[in-house]
Amino acid sequence: MSRPELQAPPEIYYGDTEAAKYTNNTRIQQIQADMTYRALELLNLPPGEPSFLLDIGCGSGLSGEILDEEGYVWAGVDIAPSMLEVALEREVGGDLFLQDIGQGFGFRPGSFDGAISISVLQWLLNAETSHPTSSPPHRLTRFFTTLHSALRNPSRAVLQFYPTSDDQVQLITSIAQKAGFGGGVVVDYPNSKKARKVFLCLFVGGGGGAQVPEGLEGDGGVESEDAKAKFEKRRQRESRRERSGKQKVVKGGKDWILRKKELYRRRGKEDVPRDSKYTGRKRRAIF
Repeated sequence: MSRPELQAPPEIYYGDTEAAKYTNNTRIQQIQADMTYRALELLNLPPGEPSFLLDIGCGSGLSGEILDEEGYVWAGVDIAPSMLEVALEREVGGDLFLQDIGQGFGFRPGSFDGAISISVLQWLLNAETSHPTSSPPHRLTRFFTTLHSALRNPSRAVLQFYPTSDDQVQLITSIAQKAGFGGGVVVDYPNSKKARKVFLCLFVGGGGGAQVPEGLEGDGGVESEDAKAKFEKRRQRESRRERSGKQKVVKGGKDWILRKKELYRRRGKEDVPRDSKYTGRKRRAIF
């Protein structure tokens, strides 16, 4: 079976059915969690300091859930409306944007303290039309140029992707360097066909140190106890929630409004209305 990026554009491939199937697959959840923890490790953020991260290709929020658990404030972009709908239903903590990353970002310069991306970059390597602006080099140039601008100095971006050849790796790294990034490629478990993972670790300015991290060795067959424990803990929490019959928070209801206001307060947003007995109360119709 061919890879998803070779079958259809992402906004078409990840329709309602595929988005739900992808999100509910426990194996995908495990892989996504492992790679997100590894991306955060390579991001090397200062411990104990609040950070605002960009999740590129956030999809249904599997990576965003890890960011929430680790205490980061984040924003996510994705091109597939069905994936973002699932993320909204799952009530992830980040702000979500419908965005074609091949068209570049429109964020203010220096907005983010770092960026991660899991299994996304390879989608930019396929031209959807014959127009010159749809060519992979053109789309990659817009992507890396605007990403570099959106990151503060110093910072890092860690992008996990699945290249099919060394030429693709060379194309991506060369365009990233032309956009102003430092850094390079980190390969985990290079001798394993199944566990091999490729990360592009990019630096803006110093990037917390100009040394490119080393990849993990071995066959990747045995999970670290820490990663396994984190994922198991999340699964147990979700299982308890289902067993207790906890009702889903209805969008627009009082609980939803209170949760949203508390999220805004944690992010430092000003002029958040105070809570009162009237919060979420429906007004009577006036005739």
